[in-house]
Amino acid sequence: MSVHFVGAGPGAADLITLRAASLLAAADVVLYPGTYLDAEVLSHCPDARLVDTQTLDLDRITSVMVDASAEGFEVVRLTSGDPSLYSALAEQTARLDAAGVAWDVCPGVPAYAAAAAAVGRELTVPLVAQSVVLTRTQARSTAMPESESLAAFAATRATLVLHLAITRTRELAASLVDEYGADCPAVVVHHASQPDEFVLRGTLSDIAEQVEAAGLRQAAVILVGRALARDGAESWLYQADRLRASAES
Repeated sequence: MSVHFVGAGPGAADLITLRAASLLAAADVVLYPGTYLDAEVLSHCPDARLVDTQTLDLDRITSVMVDASAEGFEVVRLTSGDPSLYSALAEQTARLDAAGVAWDVCPGVPAYAAAAAAVGRELTVPLVAQSVVLTRTQARSTAMPESESLAAFAATRATLVLHLAITRTRELAASLVDEYGADCPAVVVHHASQPDEFVLRGTLSDIAEQVEAAGLRQAAVILVGRALARDGAESWLYQADRLRASAES
């Protein structure tokens, strides 16, 4: 049988895909990250054996998947957001390959998209920012590659999306001021899309103070960039002159 890596989206039960819902409904065993999901997500798999992975290491997680597959069970490994970002997909699938277990991936709504939706902002605005950098920082985690320093990304002045970084907000804000300016918009979204979602809006000069006052320690996305102010030009793609020229050519 197969192991299905399924993006659970940002956490809300109604923000998973139809494919994800189908896989969950058919699953015999579901491994899920209890720290990041609204419990209602698990309503899509009422008959499955549930395994909360928040206290399990990768070897134990893999063992559960391999053993369940060997017993002929359909297995779903839920990941928060989308499996392509910070999901340990590479490590887990390498172990499954070594064990001869088939697997596939079902994408999900990424947390940064839910965070942008929560504040009603497009992360790319003409003549302001046309790129988005998805990154993280090192705290109690694997070291960042030397070529991926925050200073290097800041030099682009692209919209920044910082994952797994909420405990270092003050340090991060201070490191970005030179490139973005102290008045640059900064937003923090905690548990985006979930019932207890809340948003902190500020600038690089005051966002850390807000985060510390709120006591945030996990499950939050930080957005930084001038695009969040919604100032800038309008897209040429939808300009009347361009549309008329296309129609006439």
